[in-house]
Amino acid sequence: MPLNISKIKALCFDVDGTLSDTDDLYARKMAKFFPRFLFKDPDHAARRFVMWVEAPGNALLGLADTLHLDDEMIAVINWLSRHRTHTEKTFLLVPGVDEMLKQLHGRYPMAVVSARDEKGTMRFLEQFDLVKYFDVVITGLSATHTKPYPDPVLLAAKKMNVAPENCLMIGDTTVDIRAGKAAGTQTVGVLCGFGEEPELQKFGADVIISDTPKLLDLLNK
Repeated sequence: MPLNISKIKALCFDVDGTLSDTDDLYARKMAKFFPRFLFKDPDHAARRFVMWVEAPGNALLGLADTLHLDDEMIAVINWLSRHRTHTEKTFLLVPGVDEMLKQLHGRYPMAVVSARDEKGTMRFLEQFDLVKYFDVVITGLSATHTKPYPDPVLLAAKKMNVAPENCLMIGDTTVDIRAGKAAGTQTVGVLCGFGEEPELQKFGADVIISDTPKLLDLLNK
């Protein structure tokens, strides 16, 4: 269903695959290692592999959607967030995100709602000087449960002093859509990350756009 633009008073953004690029160049390079006689769609397989490498939390949460093991998988994610060794990864920015945030800044309070750990989230935001655009930064351990539970979205809404139903959750995976829906927000799915249109539709994304900067077109209608 189309967005009710008049209800939107605040924006919540996922990070991996939404603001941070999934490194499609890396995925294309990896595709040659997935032969067609073994993989029906090598590009898809390579993209999923990159997802596991770049953002294991998102990958595990996506698997939880399939296996209906939310509680068990959330426990694994929380343990990994506390105990994994952090690497000095160089992040990539989804093209056009900086300009989009610049134009939205001041129009809406904005929050990051990420399943990533705080250190990694802040390194990404600081690398591209994006911290200045966000009123709130919610990471994997900020709330009692992380996405797909509504807790981090509800916490972001509370910190922005905006009712959840007046927030818009923007993300690239089913866990983002589920978290937003469970919190009572409208949701936008983006296809520049790890998710795919059929699964985002299945979990109730109100609108699906090709990439995150297209959000400007939606909000300017």
